[in-house]
This record gives sequence, C-alpha cells and structure tokens, in this order.
Amino acid sequence: MTEIIPLVEMHHISKHFGGLQALTDVHLDLYPGEVLGVLGHNGAGKSTLIKILAGAEMPNEGSIFVNGHEAHIGNPNDARDLGIETIYQELALCGNLSAPANLFMGRELQKWGFLRKRAMRDEADKALSRLNIRIKSLDAEVQSMSGGQRQSISIARAVHFDTKILIMDEPTAALGMEESKKVMDLIVELKKRGLGIIWISHDIHEVYNFTDRIAILNGGRNVITAGTREFSQDEIVSMIISGKAIERDAGGVAQ
Repeated sequence: MTEIIPLVEMHHISKHFGGLQALTDVHLDLYPGEVLGVLGHNGAGKSTLIKILAGAEMPNEGSIFVNGHEAHIGNPNDARDLGIETIYQELALCGNLSAPANLFMGRELQKWGFLRKRAMRDEADKALSRLNIRIKSLDAEVQSMSGGQRQSISIARAVHFDTKILIMDEPTAALGMEESKKVMDLIVELKKRGLGIIWISHDIHEVYNFTDRIAILNGGRNVITAGTREFSQDEIVSMIISGKAIERDAGGVAQ
C-alpha cells in the first residue's frame, strides 16, 4: 500500500512575542483532498500558527515540511512559491477593479510594457468557468458584486496559480446561508482536485458538517487532532473550552 505524503507537516512549532508565549510545541498536518478544521477560542494560537505557514510570521522553533521536503518560509512570497495561498476574512480585493484585474493583481500579464487586458480577461473567464463560478459581467467592479461572488473571486485567484494548499480564515462569516453553500460547493470541487484546505471557523455546525478532520488548540498548545465524526458537536465544544482531549474506553465510551 502506497503511503500518502502529507502536503504540509508542521513539527514542534513554538512562537513567542516578548514575554507572551503564543505557541508551544504545536504540530499540524494536512493531506491532499481534505479539509482540516482548525479550532480554538480567540488567543488559542490558531491565527499565529496559520500566519507562520503563510509566511507572515516566523517561528522561534520548529520545522515545516511541504510535500515531504523541509521548507523555509520567510515571507508570503516563499509560501506562494510552495503553492500555499491564504484567504483572510477581510478579502484583499480592490472594489473599483473588475474580476480579471483582481485575479491578476500583482501578477499582471504584460507585453512590451503594456498590460495584456484581453489575455487576462480570457484567462479569468476560463479560471472562473473551471470552478463553476458565474458572474454576470466580467467588466463589472467587484464592489458591485455579492459577498459570495467576491469570496469566489478570491478563491479563484488563490487557486489559479498552481495552489496546492489553501488556508481560509472564517470564509463564510459574512455570508448568508445560500452564499455560504455556494462557497462550500466550490471547496468540494477543490477537494476533488486534490487541494488540501485549512478551514478556520467559529461555526461548530459548519465545521462538523464540512471538515474531514479537526485540530483543536488551547493556550497555544495542541489539544487533539482527529477525525471530525469521532466526536459529537457538544464534545468538540467541550474540548475547545476545557483544553482537554476526550478519550474513549475500549467500548467507545468517553472518559
């Protein structure tokens, strides 16, 4: 049987800010085609951990492996070169620009010093179509679009450039039920393509129904990493609050 190599492995990650210990000996792994929910209260350390993987922070200790090879991520460009993209809750889109302009922002196609607007528009159309993202007009300003459409454009931008690992910070927090479902449908499509997705959310119901595994942090330390369905929603909430892993006896009864 062929061993599946994780897309990402983070080992013994520790981080302090002056006298504040944000992370202590934290581990995290992510496999192809899975959604990993990272859970914890504010201050649990999940944002710091993800910023380290995204290249926005440097760990004081620990190592990161991408596709089985040790990786040195000193800035966001290093992360992108390794196929790691992050979509934050505050979408980094320019409202007065179109979908194609946002898709290629910072990576514009040029020839002889001129922007290749038609080529970018055609590529954007193909990228959105591949993900079944429907926008009435590619020439419309992003600020005129719905929250779900803007989130979809952010996702399309993230995965268009050979992304293998997608980090999503509260991706549906500002969306209604219908638009949240569309974003989740889009993530299911990305899973089929073998992407690994780290999903940070405070919505336990969403996490329970949508993730394959969960990693719970408390006080900057690992509490548990396990299959989501190994626990009830109430048990997951209990571990988030208490910072203690639930163990089961041989009969599967929680201890």
